[in-house]
Amino acid sequence: MDLGLSASQGVSVRPLGRIPPLRAPSISDGQWVRLLDIMVATAALVLLAPLLLVVAAVIYLSDGGAPIFRHARVGKDGQIFGCLKFRSMICNADAVLTDLLKTNPNARESWERDHKLHRDPRVTRLGKFLRKSSLDELPQLLNVLQGDMSIVGPRPIVVGEIERYGGYFQYYCAVRPGITGLWQVSGRNDMTYRRRVACDVLYARNKSLRTDLKIIVATLPAVTSGRGSY
Repeated sequence: MDLGLSASQGVSVRPLGRIPPLRAPSISDGQWVRLLDIMVATAALVLLAPLLLVVAAVIYLSDGGAPIFRHARVGKDGQIFGCLKFRSMICNADAVLTDLLKTNPNARESWERDHKLHRDPRVTRLGKFLRKSSLDELPQLLNVLQGDMSIVGPRPIVVGEIERYGGYFQYYCAVRPGITGLWQVSGRNDMTYRRRVACDVLYARNKSLRTDLKIIVATLPAVTSGRGSY
């Protein structure tokens, strides 16, 4: 290619010498985690497709309601997204909860303390099994592929739980919520809400590919034991 330059213009050309080989850009730990998310979620959806179809069919046949529901949850950077779950409750669960909290002081106290009900009347018999086995969480693999969630991270919270985090909410927002996480492998609902927040803060401060792999490995025995799941 002629650039319109000549030796008379005082342009000197020196040999370049040895040209270093091109190097691929380094992949950050966060990119490795995202790659792990996509690989695990894709593989799980393919392998578990028959199970997912059976669970969805059984839920629909039990009461005719939609087998999967989308619930508004808080994600990374405080963004609201639709968290997917297999339905484990009766169809009019919101109305039942409202009436229960109005008429049952013990239930109201439990809900205000942990945002959980130990013996939740809204949960169906099938739903209890789905929760105990954590099968109700499987549709969230789609949330992982969409980028709203990660395989490992804090459990996604509802807007009403933000105040429970106080100044620590910034740590929750720093990472994507996960299908499993430090809270799930440390006792789940047997822990106080304060301990749950502490787990989320600890995870956000130390998030790495190595940490995620350790939690994934610890998830299977935690799920099969059923400890703290209700």
